[in-house]
Amino acid sequence: QVVELISSAIGDLVQGIYYENSKSSEENCLTDDIGISTWKEQVFLSHSALLAKSCQAAMELAKHSAEIQDMAFQYGKHMAMSHKLHSDLQPFVKESDTMAFSLNSAPAVLHQEFLGREAWIKQIREPPTALAALQQCLLSRKPKIGHSAPDMVPQAPNRARALAALERFPPSEARAALANIIYAVTRF
Repeated sequence: QVVELISSAIGDLVQGIYYENSKSSEENCLTDDIGISTWKEQVFLSHSALLAKSCQAAMELAKHSAEIQDMAFQYGKHMAMSHKLHSDLQPFVKESDTMAFSLNSAPAVLHQEFLGREAWIKQIREPPTALAALQQCLLSRKPKIGHSAPDMVPQAPNRARALAALERFPPSEARAALANIIYAVTRF
């Protein structure tokens, strides 16, 4: 069972990384017309599956019940997802001229959904400073992005779901350490 879980996680990771690399062979290339739900599926494959399934496998090795294994899976999944969201938001919250952002990031995908695909492409293909203008537009929309899709804010549901999965385990130093990891990877 553990070998199957880890093999499956490696397969998911390879599939996710392949998709990311094929879509980002050029700097700031356009994504396919994806919505945020598709973005989440792709991020699960490339960023969350390995941690989630490894947590589940650890509980399998310790001979815990299927319920405990699922809680461990949920912790790993949501912790990794909240970390990815946090890293995607960094260029938009730190207002740095040197920090690059990706057109495949969660804020960019949300902005595409907000504007519509054609208007988004037009905005990107404008003069050479279009990408900088897009970043400024996204920076000015921070509250709207968080409001239109609250689950994209790292402190919101993904972090809360990971912590909720931990709460179902008995109090211990290990549980406290895992909670501290969540706080550490999502701190602005």
